[in-house]
Amino acid sequence: MANVTAAEVNKLRKQTGAGMMDCKKALVEAEGDFDKAIEILRKKGQKVAEKRSDRDANEGAVLAATDGSGKFGAVISLNCETDFVAKNDDFVATAQTILNVAIENKPASLEELKGLKFNDSMTIEEKITEEVGKIGEKIELGEYETVEADTVIAYIHPGNKTATLVGLNKEGEAVASAGKNVAMQVAAMAPVALDQESVSDEIKERELEIGREQAKKEGKPEQIIDKIAEGKLHKYYKENTLLNQQFFVDNKLDVKGYLKSVDGDLTVTDFKRSSLV
Repeated sequence: MANVTAAEVNKLRKQTGAGMMDCKKALVEAEGDFDKAIEILRKKGQKVAEKRSDRDANEGAVLAATDGSGKFGAVISLNCETDFVAKNDDFVATAQTILNVAIENKPASLEELKGLKFNDSMTIEEKITEEVGKIGEKIELGEYETVEADTVIAYIHPGNKTATLVGLNKEGEAVASAGKNVAMQVAAMAPVALDQESVSDEIKERELEIGREQAKKEGKPEQIIDKIAEGKLHKYYKENTLLNQQFFVDNKLDVKGYLKSVDGDLTVTDFKRSSLV
C-alpha cells in the first residue's frame, strides 16, 4: 500500500473538489500516482452519473452573456437535482466558466460545446462528470442557445433561474437601454415567438381548433364559429408573441410600439429564453 501523506490528499482535494476520504482512497488505489488518482475520481464520477441517469435535474443555474463586440450572445443552463447545489458558489462558477467558453469559441451546438476544453486538463463533458462524482447529484448541461445581431443584450433574472438574449437591428446607447427592457420582458412574459409570422402552423391550427371547440360549447351559431376562432387566435398572438405583447413598463404600448418610440426603424430580430421555473 502506498504511503499517502495528508499534504498529497489535500492537494488532490483542492484540484478536484472531491472529499478528503475519496481523495485518500484514490491515491491509495493509484499507489501515489497523482494523475492516475485524478482519473480514478473521474471514473467514479462517471459511475455516479450512470446510477443517477434516471433522476430529474430540475434545478440549476441559467446564465447569459455577450462577447466584447456586443453582437454575439449565449445562454446556458447547467442543471442539477437540488436548489442547495444550484446556489453553491462553486457550481455557479462552473456554469460561468462553461458560458465563458461558449462566448469565446461560439460552438454551433450543445454537443460541440460539451467537447470543448473546460481547462487544460479536461473537456466540459469531463468536468460535468467530475462534478457528478464530487457532488453526488445528476448534473447536465441542459441548454445552449445563441443570438447574433447588430446589438445583443443578455439578461439574467435574480436567482439564476431564467436568462434571456435579445437581438436588435441597430446600435447605440438608446438601443441597448431598450434592449435591456425587452430582455426583461422576455424573461417575465415568456413569449413563444417573435411575431405572428413566426408562430408555427401547428400551433396556429391548435389554437384555431381550441377556439372552435370553445365557441361550440358556448352554443355559438355555426356560421360564426370560424370567425370567433380567428379572433381568439389574434388574442393568442397579442398575449404570446413578443412584438405584439403589452409592454410591461407601459401597457398602453405593445413591444413593437415601444421600440418605435425609441427609433422608428428599431425592432427585435431574434430572442432566446432559458428557464428552470
